[in-house]
Amino acid sequence: MKLQPDKADTQVITGYGPGWVSVGFFVDGQPQQEKLTHSFMIGSHGERLDWPGISFDQLTAEHFEQLAEFKPELVVFGSGSKLRFPSPAHQRALMQARIGLETMDTLAACRTYNILAGEGRHVLGVFLAD
Repeated sequence: MKLQPDKADTQVITGYGPGWVSVGFFVDGQPQQEKLTHSFMIGSHGERLDWPGISFDQLTAEHFEQLAEFKPELVVFGSGSKLRFPSPAHQRALMQARIGLETMDTLAACRTYNILAGEGRHVLGVFLAD
């Protein structure tokens, strides 16, 4: 599925399909795209973390601590093709920092991240590979 953001001056999700997510960004003012097949996080302020080999069952509290360090308003958590909620114990760092977490399947997370990033919000999108 191709996704077209309203605002293109930040990292955005440009496409999604079984087993991949396409990320659009700018390098020296030129649009670039990268098709990712592993778990990763991007942020509307240019943040990026690659989590190759990490699946839902391998998540730990340390992964969420990494997210909290970026101090976003909200984390949009794409749990893969199925909706799965991370353990409350894993989310402790986000809760203590008063950072919201919205969990949804990856396709919904792609759309939601683009909308919030397009509004200029400081949001992180986490997209887990199945």
